[in-house]
Amino acid sequence: MKAVIQRVNSASVEVNNPPRIIATIGKGLLILLGIGKNDTVDTIQKLTNRIPRLRIFEDGQGKMNRSLIDIGGEILVVSQFTLYADTEQGLRPSFTSAGEPKLANELYERFVSELRYSGIKTSTGIFGARMNIKLENNGPVTFILEA
Repeated sequence: MKAVIQRVNSASVEVNNPPRIIATIGKGLLILLGIGKNDTVDTIQKLTNRIPRLRIFEDGQGKMNRSLIDIGGEILVVSQFTLYADTEQGLRPSFTSAGEPKLANELYERFVSELRYSGIKTSTGIFGARMNIKLENNGPVTFILEA
């Protein structure tokens, strides 16, 4: 499982048919989540336990000492199978390492459920849909986590 985590002041996701905004968040994290073919529920729990506690928000002295939980932030999770692109050869990416859509969707939904169960306000895109993401990156601060 791969997660690109961006610290944001705000973020939203729009779907195209018909064009409409389906989710918005304020201060918090935008998570682009890629599910690999070998991922399991255990993989999800590693990330959902870690992400809300990452100390990546600034304290009063400008140091990254506060977590999403500390600031009462929100999360927007968007599925992103292209995180598993293999671009080593040729000019067209291969996605053979990405999870099969049915299992990937189940794990994506479980990831979101785990975050919500922990009490974090969590919004989502639509799995497999074409979406436009708007964000105001804070910092900019971006991390890549793998489990």
